[in-house]
Amino acid sequence: MFVPRRSLPPLNAVRAFEAAARLGSFKEAAAELAVTHGAVSQQVRLLEAWLGTPPLFRRSVRRVVLTPAGAALLAEFGPALDRISAAVQQHRERRGDPPAALLRVNALATFSLRWLLPRMNRFRAEHPEIEVRLTTSNDPLDALSETFDVVIRGGPDSFHGFASRFLLSERRLPVCSPALLAERPLADVADLSRHTLLHVTSMPRLWRDWLTEAGQPALEPAASLTFDHFYLTIQAALDGLGVAMGPTALIADDLAAGRLVAPFPKISLPARSYFAYFPESRRNDPHGAVFCDWLEQQGRRTG
Repeated sequence: MFVPRRSLPPLNAVRAFEAAARLGSFKEAAAELAVTHGAVSQQVRLLEAWLGTPPLFRRSVRRVVLTPAGAALLAEFGPALDRISAAVQQHRERRGDPPAALLRVNALATFSLRWLLPRMNRFRAEHPEIEVRLTTSNDPLDALSETFDVVIRGGPDSFHGFASRFLLSERRLPVCSPALLAERPLADVADLSRHTLLHVTSMPRLWRDWLTEAGQPALEPAASLTFDHFYLTIQAALDGLGVAMGPTALIADDLAAGRLVAPFPKISLPARSYFAYFPESRRNDPHGAVFCDWLEQQGRRTG
């Protein structure tokens, strides 16, 4: 008997589409799937190309809304993924595997994008028994409206009812792309006057403080660009738009791979370290401890 071959779209693209459609946000879908925002967008475009349909979403500033084609697809994909999930759970139960423990984590957006997400596949491979549900926020810990098992913020700080663990230290120093450095060498700090300096709105004095530390407090750059997130400033440096003040922990992979270079590695500014904060009531939670142990181990490797 002839059985026709199934025509299946890429399953990673289906997962990305379903998460974005259910949550109404590429950013939230990226956090749930432990990938980057750009990866979700790329997977959705891949699905649209594979289907050959009109766009599945209408994009707005902060949210995405399903088109009629997208809504029709979600009505089929959602239940199908639920059935797959239920089948996997039944298989685990038959084998006697315990259900995955849910760990709710909230971390700073730039830290998540630049450091945590690129490492999450390692954690998932080493600890499949723990499901990490990651959300991002730059709000202070005591201003969060939800309860989380682990919150990653700068420190050291003290919050009533919370314990903390050191994860990762950091300093800040100028970085740029190798191509920009080849085009306009930086033999001396004064050479920055021929460059565009990249700023972040939350730290308007960062460059001025570094120039003071470097003995050039009056230096004026050729131009300046300002962004509202550190990760945009870093991306602009990667794209050759100028010289950024790079957080050493979050650019370590780029420096190691040669995507960024640090022309003045001996002159840096101190910065707050990264800490994991968790409710005192969860101090003995084994899954949170495993996650924090792993974060600390990864932090030592970064350093």
